[in-house]
Amino acid sequence: MSLDRPQYGEYATPEEQRAQAGLPPLGSDAVASAPVPPQPDVAPPAGRRAGRMITVMLLGIGLVNVLTSIPGFLDLSATFDQTLKMLGLEGSFSNFAAAKTWGAVALVVMMAGYAATAWLSVHRIRRNRSSWWVPLVGFLATMLLVSICLSVPMFGDPAFMQGMLAPPAG
Repeated sequence: MSLDRPQYGEYATPEEQRAQAGLPPLGSDAVASAPVPPQPDVAPPAGRRAGRMITVMLLGIGLVNVLTSIPGFLDLSATFDQTLKMLGLEGSFSNFAAAKTWGAVALVVMMAGYAATAWLSVHRIRRNRSSWWVPLVGFLATMLLVSICLSVPMFGDPAFMQGMLAPPAG
């Protein structure tokens, strides 16, 4: 590229550039009366607004669920001990080390599942796509993984297994 050669449009006046582009000259009445092209409607349709509200509501319920579950996961052995009593099973939960480890794992899984669900929901909302189903699927997938994490210490506990294998009274 040579420095002494003018670049494309370098010497053209604004009027010449508009004429070359097929636009009316500056300052003419044609510019003032030219029709304004329609702007795209950025507001989502009513169905999308309802879906967004449902998504936000479900994410709020999910956040409350995550926050209220934290104490139970951090003291999983006490939670399982209460579960044994509520089920009317004899004995007490004694698989403390596994409960501590798997309670922390379940908590991390639940928080990561919620974060992924919230991120995907917001991503779909910003792209103006249907998002109401994302929290539902996210909840089901996350709870499946959390349930697997919780079943490890539960089924490894002798009192729980004894109660599950014993025939019901009466």
